[in-house]
Amino acid sequence: MWYGTPAVVFACLPLWVTPALAGTPLEAVRPFYDHVGLELDPAERGRFVDPAKAVLDARHQLVKSGQGDCLDTNMPLDSAAYDKAELDKSLKLNEAESGESAIVVATFMALGEPHRMQWKLKKVDGEWKIADFLSVTNEWAFSLYQCE
Repeated sequence: MWYGTPAVVFACLPLWVTPALAGTPLEAVRPFYDHVGLELDPAERGRFVDPAKAVLDARHQLVKSGQGDCLDTNMPLDSAAYDKAELDKSLKLNEAESGESAIVVATFMALGEPHRMQWKLKKVDGEWKIADFLSVTNEWAFSLYQCE
């Protein structure tokens, strides 16, 4: 039986109900594989910093103007057709931190084909943010997209 006082319980309550922030680079990247297309949601823009944020902002203006879209809906998946069950089973994430920057490498299978993505992150105000991501498999970088 615990004999703590109610004051201790109430003092700890904010620690128990506060949502977890992206405390590690892996935690910052994983949602893009759990929810394909998340990067295109304007409500999720806070997960990014420049240069990736600049590409997403330019894309948003293009779509808003009615001129179409400049990005695929599954770029974190190397723009490949995929089966969610295969993706979930094969996804491997590895991270390497160096001070205020980090790299996360994602490897996965998409319809039987291996893919490798590299995510570049920066720590901003204690949270990991996506600065860029690129396909090692197909040799493109998100930051090089021109949404004009």
